[in-house]
Amino acid sequence: MNTLDSWRKSSHSGGGDGNACVEISDRHTRIAIRDSKVPTGAILTFPTCAFALFIEAVKAPDRAARP
Repeated sequence: MNTLDSWRKSSHSGGGDGNACVEISDRHTRIAIRDSKVPTGAILTFPTCAFALFIEAVKAPDRAARP
């Protein structure tokens, strides 16, 4: 199943062999996420719109930290 997907790692995956991160795969209507250290392990999937909202929230400045 995993061989059919095009997985990509974050550009922030760190040094070395870059395995300390998650990978994502766009499945058109859903986004799949897996641990790059265990590529044959469990995969989480989310609706594309929910994943996009999550990414927006992560990128948003923390309003609680503002004076």
